[in-house]
Parts: sequence; C-alpha cells; structure tokens
Amino acid sequence: MSARGKARSRAVEILFEAEQRSATVSEVIQRRRDNTEQLINPYTVQLVDGVIAKQGQIDEILSTYAQGWTLERMPAVDRVILRVGAWELLFNDDVPDGVAVSEAVALARTLSTDDSPAFVNGLLGRIQQLKPTLLA
Repeated sequence: MSARGKARSRAVEILFEAEQRSATVSEVIQRRRDNTEQLINPYTVQLVDGVIAKQGQIDEILSTYAQGWTLERMPAVDRVILRVGAWELLFNDDVPDGVAVSEAVALARTLSTDDSPAFVNGLLGRIQQLKPTLLA
C-alpha cells in the first residue's frame, strides 16, 4: 500500500473512532500518539482536517445523491469512507478524481461489507459526474 493509501486508511480509522466514541478528532489523535507507536502521516491530518472542515457540505451532497439511503442508515464505516472520498474528490486538486474514487472503493473492499464497494463506487461516481455543478 502506498503512503497515501496508508494515510487514507488511518484517516478513516481516526474519523470512525471519533464518531463511535463521541470524541473529537484531536482527542483520538492525541490518544493514539500517547498510547501507541503509531505515526500520524501529515496527509492523514490533512484528510481528517479537510473532512471535519467540510463535513456539513459533504454530508449534504452525500445525502442528496445517495438514492434511498440516509446518512444515518449507512454503515458507519461506509459513511466515513464516503466522506474521505468526497473530500478528496471535491476539495483536493492534488488527487485525480478517478484516484479518489478508486481509493475509496478499495477502502470499502477492505473495511466494509461485500456490497459496500459497489455502493461507494456508484455514489462517488455520481458525485464525480456532477462535480462541476456542485462546486459552481
């Protein structure tokens, strides 16, 4: 796995843990630094900070285009993967759109259910198609 791939995976872990424990991302990162030898890659921090800063906008977009699914009904890990993927897709010009989608699908394949990769691919693919109008 590439350094950015590991950073994405770590960002999903941190965001998921913060959501599940009703903790702030800062608390989760600090706890990891205090209790493990785990290094927090700068790109992990950029992803986490980006998702937190744009979460309202990202959640609104995900809710609008997730046909038949509310955010609350989605598996928590899928919701976090989608947020990371959407942030990279919409707000990080350093990552090509196709890479943002495929990396999110790969995370869903590794971390979630058998149906999740297709769901993540479909939703982020739709957002990718609409990106010019979403950011206008």
